[in-house]
Amino acid sequence: MSETRSDGELLRAVAADGDRRAFEELYRRYAPWLTARMRSRCADAAVVDDVVQETFLAIWRGSARYHREGDVAGWLWRIASRRLVDALRGDGARGRLRQALARLRHRDEASAEERVLAGVEHGDLAGALVRLSPELRAVLQATVVDGLTTREAAVLLGIPPGTVKTRAMRARRQLREALA
Repeated sequence: MSETRSDGELLRAVAADGDRRAFEELYRRYAPWLTARMRSRCADAAVVDDVVQETFLAIWRGSARYHREGDVAGWLWRIASRRLVDALRGDGARGRLRQALARLRHRDEASAEERVLAGVEHGDLAGALVRLSPELRAVLQATVVDGLTTREAAVLLGIPPGTVKTRAMRARRQLREALA
């Protein structure tokens, strides 16, 4: 019976020795989760699949290095979310239009993050979040939950950085008022 290695041990084995089995184990642990989470941010399955593959390829090639800070899932999410922004930025207006159309088709389906945020039972936060407009919630999700910068959120959402800042300010104000 083999011993299960920690995420950190797997990453060290990949980085130090190019251990293919460690890489495959890391991929099996995180690729499905990362794919599902990316699909809540991008409706284009081909783009999501490419982003997930590029994320793990960066780990294999050593261009993405884990510095033993934070959990591995968060580290992978940061790599993938930045690669998603790059992929969408490279696609330009056509990519943003495709994203908008996909969002319209799936607007009744709540993302995993939206379901989690709606289920928060600390004070009346869940109710306050639900009462925010979808545009304000999307900005909060990108900047607070996903940890993207204003510029990255702007590219991901297809809106100017100033609009991201304005919507974030309005969302914070509305949440403060609702929770006061």
